[in-house]
Amino acid sequence: MIVFAIDPGPEKSAFVQWDGKAVLDHGHVDNFEMRQLLIGREYDAAACEMVASYGMSVGASVFNTCLWVGRFTEVSMKDLMLCYRKDIKMHLCRTMRSKDKDIRQALIELVGEQGTKDCKGPTYGLKSHTWSALAVAVYAKNKLTEE
Repeated sequence: MIVFAIDPGPEKSAFVQWDGKAVLDHGHVDNFEMRQLLIGREYDAAACEMVASYGMSVGASVFNTCLWVGRFTEVSMKDLMLCYRKDIKMHLCRTMRSKDKDIRQALIELVGEQGTKDCKGPTYGLKSHTWSALAVAVYAKNKLTEE
C-alpha cells in the first residue's frame, strides 16, 4: 500500500510517498503544485495532518493552512485521512510531550537511518517538514492496516 502524506502549510506543504518500507518520493512544494501532485500521483491512500485547537489564539497562517487542507481534500483521488498531531505523537512516541526531534528519532528507529550520498538509507534526503509528512504517512498506514 502506497500512502501519499502531507504536512500542510499556509503557502507551501511537504509530502512523502511511503510504501511501508521506504520513502518513494518527497518534497516541499507550493500549495498549488501540491494540488496537482494529489491529482497526478498513483497512491492507495492519502493522509494529511489536520489543524486542531488547543485553546490558544492563532494567526492568519493557521487559518490559511486550514483552507489548504480543505482544498487538498477536494482534489484528492482517494478519501483524505485527516491525522491530528496529538494522535501521531502518541502513536510514535507514546507521550504528548514529544517534540519534533523525538518524532524524528522514533521514525529513524522504525524506518531506518538516512545514510549517505553513496549509501542511501530509507529516509535519505528528508529534512524539516518532510519528516512531519513521513510521521503522517507512518501513522496513516498503520491505522489503515489495523482496520
